[in-house]
Amino acid sequence: MNQPETTTRITVLTVPGCPNAPLVRVRIATALAGRTVPVDRVEVPDEEEAVRRGMNGSPAVLVNGTDPFAEPGVRPSLSCRLYRHADGTTDGAPTVADLRRALAASGPAGTPGEG
Repeated sequence: MNQPETTTRITVLTVPGCPNAPLVRVRIATALAGRTVPVDRVEVPDEEEAVRRGMNGSPAVLVNGTDPFAEPGVRPSLSCRLYRHADGTTDGAPTVADLRRALAASGPAGTPGEG
């Protein structure tokens, strides 16, 4: 029986009906590559909750409670979020490579295995 790896926890914060929620879920699953890491999905209904959770647009990916993709000076909001990639393009979710880097930086459970 697979036990969850407890060192790393991912939380995805979205606004209701976020069009990029499916994309971020697929990329997270790909980045995890079969590892058992808890992924919580939280729908943020209002500005107050966005501020409380530190959501800098939707979808926001938190690794162990921290947004590794947050840009300095961005205030919490219920807005749609765009992620800027190394090649200069933008879209509505971090790339698989960026997610893997964030997971590797989070500790042993986020470190990719061989294979």
